[in-house]
Amino acid sequence: MIINSATMESVEEDELLSEESEEENSELSDSELQEAFSKGVLKPGMNVMVDKPKKFINNVDGLKQCLADFRRDLPWVERLDMTNLPAEDIIAKAEGKVPSATNGDVNAEDDFQREMFFYRQAQATVLAALPLLNKHGISTKRPEDYFAEMAKSDQHMQKIRKKLISKQAILEKSEKAKKLREQRKFGKKVQIEVIQKRQKEKKAMMTAVKKYQKGMTDKLDFLEGDQKQKAGKDSSQGPKKAVSKKGPNSKRKYKDQRFGFGGKKSGKKWNTKESHNDVSSFRAKVANARGGKGGKKGNAGNKNKRPGKTVRKKMKSRS
Repeated sequence: MIINSATMESVEEDELLSEESEEENSELSDSELQEAFSKGVLKPGMNVMVDKPKKFINNVDGLKQCLADFRRDLPWVERLDMTNLPAEDIIAKAEGKVPSATNGDVNAEDDFQREMFFYRQAQATVLAALPLLNKHGISTKRPEDYFAEMAKSDQHMQKIRKKLISKQAILEKSEKAKKLREQRKFGKKVQIEVIQKRQKEKKAMMTAVKKYQKGMTDKLDFLEGDQKQKAGKDSSQGPKKAVSKKGPNSKRKYKDQRFGFGGKKSGKKWNTKESHNDVSSFRAKVANARGGKGGKKGNAGNKNKRPGKTVRKKMKSRS
């Protein structure tokens, strides 16, 4: 006999349904509900939540009994309870300001007003409690030989102290390193500025020397700066020496007289209409002597003839 799996499942479902119908009032456990849900037995609409009415129990006798158990006829020293209003704001009263809020006028949403109310209430409590404590012989000041045991051991506190000291040392070291870096940056900046200043002065000096060599100026003011600096350095050793001002030498004077003092040179020998028509400076002997055999004779008598290159080198080496 062959039994199909579908028929077996249907038989199991019928058995489960019959069991549920028999135990309607019994409650199923979570595991059983999960198993039934996995097999598809539970379907929507089968279970309906029913709101049961709440039962309010007002056991007045029991509450009164509990209150009677809580109540104890103890002296104030054992209870130390204080119920009082906040202290009067003397400062506001002296300044003529509006008095602060009373117990019923405090705005709970205003943090500052609420905290001030607590503060003044604590003040009033202290003012009222201190006389009562003194009356019952309870000391309110710590004696000089008071000994309190620390919550942490000495070893633990020493460990914390060492850690704090190490942190402080690390911070001081980092601050010192930071200052040194800043000083190095500043020193490097000053050094660069000094080098740039020296290069600028050197460039200005070389430019002035070139101008003097070319005859563009006959002043030696650029040498006075070095003389003044040297004199300032040697002031501690002796009196300042007067800077001797010399004019241009004979060679410079001769070149200035012959070649001029610079300026525009191109176009000076160009002919104009007036110079072309002016023939008063023409000399036939001089013009004829430039060419032919008489050229050397005509130039031989020129006293201002420039010597050759070799001769000029010898003259420089002699000087």
